[in-house]
Amino acid sequence: MNDLKLIQLYCAVCQHYDTTLCAEMQRLSNNFRPEFTDEECITITIFGIAEGKFEFKAIYQFIKDYWAGWFPKLPSYQKFNKRINMLAPAFRTLCALLVSQREIDETLSLNLLDSMPIIVANSKRSGSAKAAKDLCDKGYCASKGMYYYGMKLHALGQKRSAALPQITMLNLTPASENDLTVAKDWLAYVHNLLIFADKAYADQVWAKELALRGVELITPVKKKKGQLFLDAADELYSSAVSRVRQAIESFFSWIQLKTHIQSASKVRSTNGLLAFIFARLAMLAFFYW
Repeated sequence: MNDLKLIQLYCAVCQHYDTTLCAEMQRLSNNFRPEFTDEECITITIFGIAEGKFEFKAIYQFIKDYWAGWFPKLPSYQKFNKRINMLAPAFRTLCALLVSQREIDETLSLNLLDSMPIIVANSKRSGSAKAAKDLCDKGYCASKGMYYYGMKLHALGQKRSAALPQITMLNLTPASENDLTVAKDWLAYVHNLLIFADKAYADQVWAKELALRGVELITPVKKKKGQLFLDAADELYSSAVSRVRQAIESFFSWIQLKTHIQSASKVRSTNGLLAFIFARLAMLAFFYW
């Protein structure tokens, strides 16, 4: 079964590489076509994550121990790790291609919007961390009640019955970016959607702007300044909205379970972080979404 899984993944990677990814990875050197190919490196990384190996070193050792015959030109770990970092743009493009291939179900009219943290450094080191500083900064995660250094993954997905949401849009921002500010820019051109989101996205002015494009934004009721408790009707309404939104929260929990995407503490560079994130998302897009 794993043989077929690996073959299917490799064929898909080769197809996308030949048509699109090769333009991202052109080499102006004599070694423009290395013996251990980019297609093999991309396949190995995604397959390793799918098999529950969440660190690049663990992926390398897994392939070396069990699949060495399939990849006879597998280089040293140092060269393998260097190649993964170099392939960061390819992982990003591959992820976008795989997500865009998924058909949008026109019968699913209800959409869910939220974000999750990608933690490069926890609260103790959040003020001094410098890894991938052109992508990351210090932010606060309300759901975890903690400051951290890293990024945010934003997702918009269609709610499905008895299933996780079907993701239609993804976005990455530094950790400090306000969810509402990101959403205003990110959703500037969407039309005719019903979106459930949490209180962070509540904004009456923006809701009116969205309504002009046929977008209805539904959020829990926010307490007014000085208000300690919501009245009974608002409490019931907010609870109902939260029940609908639970699917996107379950989706983020599932992503973490399958990929450990929140645990990026061993990342040391911009390309390393991009490869870390998009290899995981590409794995999910290929095998699950």
